[in-house]
Amino acid sequence: MLSSYRQIFAAPGTLAFSSAGFIARLPISMTGIGIVTMLSQLKGSYGVAGAVSATLAIAAAALGPAVSWLVDRRGQRRVAIPAAALTVVFAAGLLLCAHFDAPTWTLFLFAIGMGVMPSAGAMVRARWAQLYRKEPAKLHTAYSFEAVVDEFCFIVGPILAVGLATTVFPESGVLAAAVALTVGIALFTAQRRTEPPVHPAATRGGGSAIVNGGLIVLVLTFIATGAIFGSVEIVTVAFADAQGHKGLAAIILAVWALGSGLAGMVYGALRLRSPLSTRFFAGVLMMALSMVPILLVASTVHGLGGLLAAGGALLAAGVAISPTLISAMALVERLVPAAQLTEGMAWTTTGLALGVAFGSSTAGWVIDASGAAAGYWVPLVAGAFGVLVALIGLRRLRAGDPAPEAGQAAAEPVDLER
Repeated sequence: MLSSYRQIFAAPGTLAFSSAGFIARLPISMTGIGIVTMLSQLKGSYGVAGAVSATLAIAAAALGPAVSWLVDRRGQRRVAIPAAALTVVFAAGLLLCAHFDAPTWTLFLFAIGMGVMPSAGAMVRARWAQLYRKEPAKLHTAYSFEAVVDEFCFIVGPILAVGLATTVFPESGVLAAAVALTVGIALFTAQRRTEPPVHPAATRGGGSAIVNGGLIVLVLTFIATGAIFGSVEIVTVAFADAQGHKGLAAIILAVWALGSGLAGMVYGALRLRSPLSTRFFAGVLMMALSMVPILLVASTVHGLGGLLAAGGALLAAGVAISPTLISAMALVERLVPAAQLTEGMAWTTTGLALGVAFGSSTAGWVIDASGAAAGYWVPLVAGAFGVLVALIGLRRLRAGDPAPEAGQAAAEPVDLER
């Protein structure tokens, strides 16, 4: 299995840009939960904390594809550096407003500004695609590796954000995310040798990648997937708090990401022949079903034992995540023209961001009204919606399946960032 991963790093510069991309992606997993942890302590309300986090997610959903559209047309370095700088400025404003107890509306204002954060994961995958577009097996492995990197980000990120915010000072989690973004983007954009050239078709402008019917299905499905991610995060923090062990929330969420990361590592070494669309639908179905055990555990088991049981349920639930996201990004690479690849990948992240916004805010309201355990109904309902959308749109997704004559060469590319 490891030999498959060693092969993709034979090309010069691959380890450097992938490592820098990891640092640049950490803020994605740190910012939302960092805001929730910070504001739940400073404001005393999960509703406000979830709403501000949701505002950031909505802003990222609205502004992220536009930033990636510019990346396709102007280049990674020319766009990512100023976008990251703006993100850090607005993050600083949010931290100052939270620290000095400014009016609540100011928190939402700066959260909107942070939505210009560049999509590091999409830019990393664009570099892999530039290198291995004509070698599908290597591209599949590369995308799978990035899926594992994403999951590792979601192991380390929440631990850092929640751990810092609960043991140092409330604002330190979001502050660390801003530092990681600054360092990561600086290191990533310094790797000029592997930066994809601007595609000639991109310089001519044209329409958006979102007009692609298959991509629309993926985005809608990932809104549901994002709702699972966003709601599970905030509900797990609240559930751990209700059991008197709020600091353990980061560990439990890390276990969830660990299950996904391990599954992604194994999936990347496989050469499966079943259609991509079928694998994607199966993954969405499994994600929905995996929310049932965690709801049952939270509703029936309490105290430290309840937290341990919740961690076990989330470990099992995580197994479905990476293979699903990997198959999704493989479909994007086949459905979207090369000149729009960064934008196409960013749209899937946008779907996740919208879902995270809806999931976290809805979960916050449910928690405030009915308690932490009841909040786990939100990811279950979101999962069921995702299954319905994927089923209805399955025909459009099949346009991204490899042609019969491609045979095993379709060992698809893959993946994405929460």
